[in-house]
Amino acid sequence: MKALIVQDVGVAKVVDDANEPSLRPDYVKVKVAEVAAVALNPTDWKTLDEIGRAGSIVEIGSEVKSDVKKGDRIWGFVHGCNYLNPEDGAFAEYIVAKDDIFGKVPDFMSMEDAATLGVAVGTNGQGIYQTLKLPLPTQPAEKPLPLLIYGGSTATGTIGIQLAKLSGLHVTTTASPNNFELLKSRGADKIFDYNEPDVGEKIREYTNNNLKHVFDTISLPSSFAICVAAISTTSGPKAQYTALLPVDFPRDDVDSGFTMAYTCWGETFQRGNWHCPAKLEDYDFAVKFIKKVDGLIAQKKLVPHPATVGTNGLHRILDALQLMREDKICGTKLVFRISDTV
Repeated sequence: MKALIVQDVGVAKVVDDANEPSLRPDYVKVKVAEVAAVALNPTDWKTLDEIGRAGSIVEIGSEVKSDVKKGDRIWGFVHGCNYLNPEDGAFAEYIVAKDDIFGKVPDFMSMEDAATLGVAVGTNGQGIYQTLKLPLPTQPAEKPLPLLIYGGSTATGTIGIQLAKLSGLHVTTTASPNNFELLKSRGADKIFDYNEPDVGEKIREYTNNNLKHVFDTISLPSSFAICVAAISTTSGPKAQYTALLPVDFPRDDVDSGFTMAYTCWGETFQRGNWHCPAKLEDYDFAVKFIKKVDGLIAQKKLVPHPATVGTNGLHRILDALQLMREDKICGTKLVFRISDTV
């Protein structure tokens, strides 16, 4: 099969003779070659993880409990660059997907749009709901608690804004001005230009020094500094900050941490020298959360992030990763049809 294979550190190549991944008992095999698509995520350009995808089920493992059949179109994400299962990854004609860590693509949605959902849904589930413990979108808050989603124009950001609004939260976010209209259309209550001087202090003033929950979807030193300044300085329950990368938070009055959607599979994995034990509680939460979100998508209460479809399939992915490294992609998700690989 055609696939983009990591051959060494910083080296990847498109091949047409890769072996199809083996079907494990609690997995389904998915064909992503036809009109299906893979999506690039910020984590891809950092580590070439190959995770976002959409495709059609072609084989079902013996222990799969989901209500699925061959031919069903599904969206989700997979765990590429896992040393313990090196054949896993989304940049290939066939992939395997863990049972229940996917949703069904409704008839009204294209595969290209569906490919943008997986990582954003899984990451928001862990970040906003499992970690920050905010009200679920199916059980909204009675009082609109303030939430800052830093990096609103990312796929995780636009999905997070919509979920948070369904949860009854008051959502403040950041973006460059050219993406303000996109975020308004997704329901953001207040948008700040992250390049404004003293923007962190301005956010704290806007939220009346009551901001106690922050989800940082960018997780770079610049975003970290703004979030530190934005969070409430009042006494009472500790504020909560969660990011997508480990951080050393400088405030003792804030509980900080990071979320890593790779643990959604509930399986042990290894990345380089880092060995992460299985977290079954993360799998259990992800299964329940994805089911809730799948229902919201079917009801058209959740809109996918804007997708930009690239040309020449797998061959252009490495070029696209370089554009992401150079911060030239904003407000859209890069998607590639594997069937376009020639």
